[in-house]
Amino acid sequence: MSAVEQDLARHLSGLRRSRDWRLEELAERTGISRATLSRIERGDTSPTAHVLGRLAGAFGLSMAELFGAAPAPAERHMPRAAQPVWRDPETGFQRRALTPAASGYRGALIEGILPAGATVTYAAPPVPDLEHHLVLLEGALRVTLGPDAFDLEAGDALRFRLNTPNSYHACGTGPARYILTVITP
Repeated sequence: MSAVEQDLARHLSGLRRSRDWRLEELAERTGISRATLSRIERGDTSPTAHVLGRLAGAFGLSMAELFGAAPAPAERHMPRAAQPVWRDPETGFQRRALTPAASGYRGALIEGILPAGATVTYAAPPVPDLEHHLVLLEGALRVTLGPDAFDLEAGDALRFRLNTPNSYHACGTGPARYILTVITP
């Protein structure tokens, strides 16, 4: 298990405990089984992007905040080697925190790489009105926001406030690589 996955497991456990929730209560709030939540918190398994979306919603945090804030004070310079990388075990989606969530900042910058043909779906936004700015660097990406779908090609940008179920699908022959800025309301 990577250091990012270990930190995520500890952070999720701490979030639940800080709210004084039992595993059963978190299971009810997320629709994720108690056994799975326990394995995630122990670091026995890495959660999928879909599961992380449900957890973020239950805790009322953006995905960037769910991964945990950078140690205070937040570093201004984030060398590539210091940028935490997480990989979805189900889809192969890779998330690199270019500028992780940090105290005193409302935004986070993320690099996403979604393998060709893969789809990541989130049932609901974790926090209402999260502002997103996405720039597709490589590949082709279909972003679905509720009933609306946007087909992006390299160089295209999409700006939106997240208030609906959403999904990202790498629809080209190669991976879709993008930069995403997320700003909390």
